Amino acid sequence: MSKPILAIVGRPNVGKSTFFNRIIGERRAIVEDVPGVTRDRIYAETEWNSKEFAIIDTGGIEVNTDDTIHAQMRDQAVMAMDMADVIVFMVDGKEGLTTADREVATMLRRTGKEVILVVNKIDVPSRLYEDIYDFYELGFGEPIGISSVNMLNLGDLLDRIVESFPSDKTDDDEETTKIAIIGKPNVGKSSLVNCLTGEKRVIVSPIAGTTRDSIDTPFEFEDNKYTLIDTAGLRKKSKVHDNIEKYSVIRAVAAVERCDVCILMIDAENGLTEQDKKIAGIAHEAGKGLMIVVNKWDLIEKETNTMRDYERQIKAELLFASYAPCLFISVLNKQRVFDVIRKAAVIQENRSQRITTGKLNNIIEDAVMMRQPPQDKGKRLKIYYGAQIGVQPPLFSININNRELMHFSYSRYIENKIREAYDFEGTSIKFIFNEKKGDR
Repeated sequence: MSKPILAIVGRPNVGKSTFFNRIIGERRAIVEDVPGVTRDRIYAETEWNSKEFAIIDTGGIEVNTDDTIHAQMRDQAVMAMDMADVIVFMVDGKEGLTTADREVATMLRRTGKEVILVVNKIDVPSRLYEDIYDFYELGFGEPIGISSVNMLNLGDLLDRIVESFPSDKTDDDEETTKIAIIGKPNVGKSSLVNCLTGEKRVIVSPIAGTTRDSIDTPFEFEDNKYTLIDTAGLRKKSKVHDNIEKYSVIRAVAAVERCDVCILMIDAENGLTEQDKKIAGIAHEAGKGLMIVVNKWDLIEKETNTMRDYERQIKAELLFASYAPCLFISVLNKQRVFDVIRKAAVIQENRSQRITTGKLNNIIEDAVMMRQPPQDKGKRLKIYYGAQIGVQPPLFSININNRELMHFSYSRYIENKIREAYDFEGTSIKFIFNEKKGDR
């Protein structure tokens, strides 16, 4: 990522996620008045005064802790500091200077990075200087007092941030393929990201629901650039009790909306469940690329046709997304994990593929000759011509005499004929049927 990077760090519950959301202009980070809610780094891209940069929200740093999750959150924040060009060190003006703030400050001094000390929660402007005075002790120069909730001094802070970025950082407009890893909790989504990147980019824990936000991880493989989006596991609504997890479900669905290719990850021992089908449906309806990745395949006892039979069963249960390829991997043993990225690259190419109008109409004409269109009450469906009008996903406009005569089964037949002629593996195909006036 060649854009300058800003990391927001601090102890828990000082308002980092609220600030993050104000800067990017949307609720992408979870905000809840519970310490430790933001568990993983969260990436976004934004701009100020025509200067584009990336921003990373981090979980609260607890320097001295034996808790596994909090220790990993601290490690995540340290990684964000390593990636950053500028660090916003956020403290709480209402609570005042704490021992935990001093401990975080010690960590930050070791980084050698540009640190901007920000005192948040200055909700009464008249108390600005009184509330920031003690924080001079931390040794990061003049603190900047803000209120993320009331947007006090945010413009001045952003001016300071942009001025602090190194001048040799250039914007990179090159598009990357965005891959969202979706599925139920605890099927290995975060482990796959860590395996592909070779580092502990996201927290891995046997506790279901550890990943609560969607986390963007830039990644390069075989000279191509990708963004891996690890998402919170989607569970049935009846099992979503607290507000935090409700936000996570929204975030996972939003991740599908902004990605190019979805990896639906399932547990080989549990097989495809009804909830998996619903998750696949989200990706299908959104017109995203889709593949089914069966993890923990090393735990399955194999016979001659085990893999073939398993795939056939998945295809039978996902008839609406039968175009989705199935890959069988073991993240634990690193078996076939990079085939996932190679297949995602192929799927993205297929989503971008175009068919010329002439070739498309040849396919349609041959299909009509092989199987007559349906009729109703003596009126037969007529297909005049078609044209591809969009990509990602491929979108075809078909001119016909009567939309009511275009039965689902026949549109699926036309789709299958197109797929026989061109490789659209991994992507849905969409149709718009235009009725020619005066000929019903």
